[in-house]
Order: sequence, then structure tokens, then C-alpha cells
Amino acid sequence: MAFRLATKLSADSALCQMVDKAAQRKHPGSKYAGEISPQEVYDYAKLNRSVIVDVRTAAEWQFVGLPDLKNTPSQLVTISWKLYPSFAINPKFIGDLMAEPSIRKDTPLFFICRSGGRSQDAAIAMANEGYQYCFNITGGFEGEADTMNHRSTKQGWKHDNLPWVQG
Repeated sequence: MAFRLATKLSADSALCQMVDKAAQRKHPGSKYAGEISPQEVYDYAKLNRSVIVDVRTAAEWQFVGLPDLKNTPSQLVTISWKLYPSFAINPKFIGDLMAEPSIRKDTPLFFICRSGGRSQDAAIAMANEGYQYCFNITGGFEGEADTMNHRSTKQGWKHDNLPWVQG
């Protein structure tokens, strides 16, 4: 409840509910809104304008796939958080995302990567820049590897059978 008051949420009850859910799952002391499941994100994105920010690499987008938002009012933005092959943080990430014309400081931003690590870092970075609704998608696009070292079997966007397209 304190987070809701502190961020001066609008009357958007769906966003209020999302913030409340995510806040229960966030790491203490972090500024970002918190953790949200792929299904919760897609349910929100189907009915509300938002942006999913895919922070993986170009190779991952091409060979693993991308969330498909064509039947939603939402938008997919692809900007790598870390650069391949060095995996150094992309020094242009924040500036590139801030330059997106459809994104304002109060736009709901849902960050996704392979399993949730890079996207959490990106969500925290953008929250530190004053963006109010930065969420991390738990399990990412593919989730953690199972005992056979396969992905998309335990969690993630693909595991949840949400729409996606091959790069």
C-alpha cells in the first residue's frame, strides 16, 4: 500500500493490482516495482498499453524467438542489456530506452531476458532513472535449465505457452 501512495498511481486499477502483486515479490530495498509472471504480464498487455523490453542479445532474438504482441495494444522493444560476446553492460542501454518515443516515465515497462537476471538489472537501472513502473518478468523467455540442461520446461514465456515468434 505504501508503494502505491508513494508512486501516486492513477486510477488504473489493473496497474494498481500489478504493482501490489509485484511489490510482494521484489527484493527488499530495490526501487523497481518487483517481479511479475509471464502470464500476468501477457494478461495485462492484452488489455492495456505497455511496453515489454526484451534485453537479450540479437542472436537470442533471432534463434530463440521473441514475445509476440501483435494482438495487443502493447509494444515490444529490443535493446540488449549486455553486449555479445563480452557480456559487458551496454553503455547505451539507458539512453536508447529513454529515446523511445512511446515510453514516458509512467509507462508500464516489463523487462524480459532468458531467465530473469539481466532483465532484473535493467528494471532496477530504469527505476533508478525515475521510471515509475519497471517490472521484471520472472522466469524470462525460457526459464532456468532443467536437469537435462533444457530450457522452457519449467518456467518462462515459452513454457507458459504465450504467443511468440521465431526471430
